[in-house]
Amino acid sequence: MMIDKKEVLKALESITVPGEGHNMVESGAVRNIQIFGDEVEVDITIKNPSLQARKKTEVEILKAIHREVYEKAKIKVNIKVDAPATPPKKNEIKGKPIPGIQNIIAVASGKGGVGKSTVTANLAVTLAKMGFKVGLLDADIYGPSMPIMFDVAQEKPLAVNVDGKSKMKPVENYGVKLLSIGFFTQPNQAVIWRGPMASKALNQMIFDAYWGEIDFMLLDLPPGTGDIHLSIMQAMPVTGAVVVSTPQEVALADARKGVAMFQQDSINVPVLGIVENMAYFTPAEIPENKYYIFGKEGAKYLSEDLNVPFLGEIPLVQSIREAGDVGRPAALQTATPIEAAFEELTKNVVQQVVERNENIPPTEAIKITTMAGCSAVKKK
Repeated sequence: MMIDKKEVLKALESITVPGEGHNMVESGAVRNIQIFGDEVEVDITIKNPSLQARKKTEVEILKAIHREVYEKAKIKVNIKVDAPATPPKKNEIKGKPIPGIQNIIAVASGKGGVGKSTVTANLAVTLAKMGFKVGLLDADIYGPSMPIMFDVAQEKPLAVNVDGKSKMKPVENYGVKLLSIGFFTQPNQAVIWRGPMASKALNQMIFDAYWGEIDFMLLDLPPGTGDIHLSIMQAMPVTGAVVVSTPQEVALADARKGVAMFQQDSINVPVLGIVENMAYFTPAEIPENKYYIFGKEGAKYLSEDLNVPFLGEIPLVQSIREAGDVGRPAALQTATPIEAAFEELTKNVVQQVVERNENIPPTEAIKITTMAGCSAVKKK
């Protein structure tokens, strides 16, 4: 079959260029089309340098030509990145740079009850076990849970003098430096604040604290998409976001909104991937069985649909809940399936951070080092 170039152009008009809002033909992204019988070669130029944008563009071109022109066409897509002359610095995409903090990861969920804070706590302790310097900011202003999960509910941050200024010293346990609004309220005290008050409290914990040298700063965000999220994006240079969901359709619908929030042009925080929590239940007495109580692989299918990485699945295990309740995250247990699941998740998160920093080139060079079998992101 001889393919018509006009039909290929018409198919490409159905595709929007990532981050530009125009179709490929109108925006000038299509630089050249060559046709040899049933073979099509397309040259594309985009401005978004991320690996995610390149993959999404290629997949959409293949789908459009197969759907609109010829389903058996042999297609080759050549993508060239026309990056800005002055690319953003790592950790300076938005917000003020924070001295000593290399990478900031926001952990979010579209809705409450999916285990976002549990995943964040276990991700933090696993990073620390791997040899990284880790900080955790409990940004869930209205429902802070990290002091309990880290067994430091009775602790209070101390004041330290840094270059003549008084700063808060984060509470530390299990190798993780931690700050939470929970340290400054009574256990039975409800935090009834409007958005500006909550934002001011977060800014104090961010900029009036002495975090020291941190490889990974994790942000445990409130569920949903709201004012706190916007304040965080404005205040902090977030490296990337991790979205947590269960396989349940109700949770997936909200997780989709969470991903869309970070991908808004006005926010534009790279989504490192999706985590499926409570993926399945395995009874201790029949370890070979898996029961998909909330549905099977829903978050995995969502990640494929949204073309974002799938970071891993965490089983529904009673000891994970019990460990969080007693203040000792389950990932601290050694030689267990739970530890293995969180290690796999953590390695995938770190790998996505590495790829993100490689594909959005910083002005200051980055060196990849290895710690306990896992890549780290360091400045030269």
